[in-house]
Amino acid sequence: MKVRKLELFEHPKTRPLWEVVFPEDTKQFLDYYYFIKARENEIYVIEEDDAIRSMIQLNPYTITLGGHSFPARYIIAVATQEEYRGRGYMRRLLQRTMQEMYDEKMPITFLMPAAEAIYAPHDFRFVYEQLQMTLCGKESHLPIEEVDATLFDAEEIAQFFHSHFAQQFQVYAQRDAAYYQTRILEQQSENGGIRLLREKGKLVGMFFYAKGEAYEILEPLFLPAYENAFLQAVAHVVGDKETVRVLASPTTLECFAQEIQKKPLIMFRILHLETLLKSIRLKENVTISCSFGVLDPILTQNSRIWRLETDEDGNVIVSETEDSQGVLTIGALTDFLFGVRTLEEIKMEQDVLLTEELESQLRKIEKFAPIFLNEVV
Repeated sequence: MKVRKLELFEHPKTRPLWEVVFPEDTKQFLDYYYFIKARENEIYVIEEDDAIRSMIQLNPYTITLGGHSFPARYIIAVATQEEYRGRGYMRRLLQRTMQEMYDEKMPITFLMPAAEAIYAPHDFRFVYEQLQMTLCGKESHLPIEEVDATLFDAEEIAQFFHSHFAQQFQVYAQRDAAYYQTRILEQQSENGGIRLLREKGKLVGMFFYAKGEAYEILEPLFLPAYENAFLQAVAHVVGDKETVRVLASPTTLECFAQEIQKKPLIMFRILHLETLLKSIRLKENVTISCSFGVLDPILTQNSRIWRLETDEDGNVIVSETEDSQGVLTIGALTDFLFGVRTLEEIKMEQDVLLTEELESQLRKIEKFAPIFLNEVV
């Protein structure tokens, strides 16, 4: 058995394993993926009996966390050939890649799990629920121009997001022109596109769409008072008698929905804890002074006693110390920093110890929330 990182020219060698393990993915999508995504990502494999038997792929993103930008990796295509399962290959690949991302001081990694139980033992925690709803398209006759985006529209789309929506979120993938060019190609590979809504030439709304067994609309973003324009555009795409599923809408559509649910979607794993702690922000007009131990059984370099202290300029200084006011597991710390659970809930967890003083200090930290992460490849 051999564990190694592939060279870029070797990446196509993993496609046969993908096709066997994920037969639901179309040739059109995989053509896109291996031409666009796999020419810039990282792929680690386990080889045995002179062939690739297991793999994990890391797709690069830049993630904004509370106003700071960091390189990060989205974990995808964790796959093992059926005859070679049960040998711990996934665990070995996860731990190898997590350690290498830690060495590069990446604060977090993220993924969309097939099942929570697979990744929870590795201290991945759900941090993002995607709002999903079902609605019918609504035909009307508004003077809105509707057109599918081309690669030349990517810069305008990025400016639209950052001008009107980025400030709503503390965590999101950086959306520049290159990001949206890739997303346009991705949607096209799934029989869809990015539909733009303009009024008198001005961009007032947009959404991704794809056609599988049914239509899916992803990330509808439109300016206030343009709900009907969005519904009209959906009707033109899917037909006014078809039911459509809308995913991840930060805009107001609940009154038009037949059904609404929140689905846990994205899991985070803290990697380089020191980098993450240095990016935290405090609530207004407060200072912090506390220390706590962290238990991380996998990335043991994180298992230290950390001190947070405000300097004379109001900056949070992170250092190590010997005196601890409490103990947090790396998973519990993930839940707290990303707003998943309260301190009252966290301190009920085994191996967590919070003194009253530590609790009072931790409450001064601004959470990395709300989150807006809908990346799937």
